[in-house]
Amino acid sequence: MVRVRKMDEADIEAVSMIRVRGWQAAYAGIVPRAYLDAMTVEGDAGQRRQSFAQPGRKSQDLVALGDRGPVGWICFGPYRGGMPGPGRVGEVYALYISPDLIGQGIGRTLLGEAHTQMKDQGFETSALWVLCDNRRARRFYERAGYRADGAAQDDVYDGITLTELHYRRVL
Repeated sequence: MVRVRKMDEADIEAVSMIRVRGWQAAYAGIVPRAYLDAMTVEGDAGQRRQSFAQPGRKSQDLVALGDRGPVGWICFGPYRGGMPGPGRVGEVYALYISPDLIGQGIGRTLLGEAHTQMKDQGFETSALWVLCDNRRARRFYERAGYRADGAAQDDVYDGITLTELHYRRVL
């Protein structure tokens, strides 16, 4: 069983570990190995400290706490692109779970809390981007009520172009 709370500065190292290990596990065979191998917890934590300290930051971060401290992290806030439809739209920017704990409901718990907070803040819809080839994540979001809306964008990782699909759901 986990509990969810707002992330604080003391969680940065643990969140960076979750994010880097999460990328390396979830995107193996999708994102070029050299790109994944170049990711470091220290580098991620440095970037996270800078963004975490920005005044007026609109994103919100939650952590799932297990018996070993943070075991999952979600970041969400206002939609960052042009408005993808009517109403106020929130966006899930990132969701990562310690790879050894995937499948235990931690992601579902974090996503549910993010949905509750977005709705409480007046958002009517939640949107997110997911790599087309990340079938596990796509199934996860589809089970949570998200549907691909036909929008796509390309990202380049070490010279390899990967397509992300846009998903959304009503809150």
